[in-house]
Amino acid sequence: MKRDNSGVVRNICIATGATTTLFAAGLALSADRLFRFALDTNNPKSIFHRASPQDADKERLLNTGEAREAGAWFSEAKQPVSITSFDGLNLHGWLFDPDCVNPLPHLYAICCHGYTGEPAEMAKWAHRFAKLGFTVLVPAQRAHELSEGRYVGMGWLERNDLLAWIHLIVESDPDARILLHGNSMGATTVMMATGDPRLPRNVVSAIEDSGYASVRMQFIDSARSMFHLPKLLAAMCVDAAGLVCKYRAGFDFSDASCVEQLKHTTIPMLFIHGAADTFVSPRFLDMNYGACSSLDREKLLVPDADHVMSSAVAPDVYWSKVEGFVKRTFRI
Repeated sequence: MKRDNSGVVRNICIATGATTTLFAAGLALSADRLFRFALDTNNPKSIFHRASPQDADKERLLNTGEAREAGAWFSEAKQPVSITSFDGLNLHGWLFDPDCVNPLPHLYAICCHGYTGEPAEMAKWAHRFAKLGFTVLVPAQRAHELSEGRYVGMGWLERNDLLAWIHLIVESDPDARILLHGNSMGATTVMMATGDPRLPRNVVSAIEDSGYASVRMQFIDSARSMFHLPKLLAAMCVDAAGLVCKYRAGFDFSDASCVEQLKHTTIPMLFIHGAADTFVSPRFLDMNYGACSSLDREKLLVPDADHVMSSAVAPDVYWSKVEGFVKRTFRI
């Protein structure tokens, strides 16, 4: 007697369909929460509304010696400046005159801070460049400090803002020679801008410190470490969150790639990373360096340095490399 298995098959199909539906719904919910947590500054549960506990040793390194002196200079010397972004946001920044005797004309530096940060965290870099004779601009990234905005672009939207700041300088001084420097998300902003075809010839060289290779890869790393997800599930959540981001903020995580942008970079570049970085993987140093099309590129890996801590852990090595690169590329 032939057995009719159609009922069993039907039940299996129903169960599979229900499981798939539940998984898809869970993935969509997780993606929305990830997007709102990481990029929506209006969300009271986002990372932007959480205190970031600072390691005692890191706090000491960031607030003593040169850093403290630079912080005082930053507070006293800053001058407000603002522009309107491509999407209508009022963006704020701080401008600093050169801090040296007889500075050369037409020298400018733009220093970009990182994710959840503020312009004041760039005081040490801004002061170093000002002492070299640069007029220094330190913008507040969109949705940070005094700049308007709801969604953070992880460097992709910010590259447009950086290009607007560059345009402001060139418009006021057509002979401007501009240095770009960025830390963390600011480093990614700089890398993405250097590969943009709209970059003016006035930009002479750029330095990135602790930047990631792509937003997608960085978020997968973060999802795995913060939520203890297996790599495949982390990638699925991040890709789904990228679709949410595309709908709400206008870009997909897969669009925002330094590796792709650097393929079009031709200006001199210096890549820096701490070998002990626990937030942005040190593996991104070689990925970014290797992707860069510039014939004039250098890199520095600092042993025992955590995220954006290379200048504090090995100041002599760090500043010798940075200042040597700047003086060589600007011929000063």
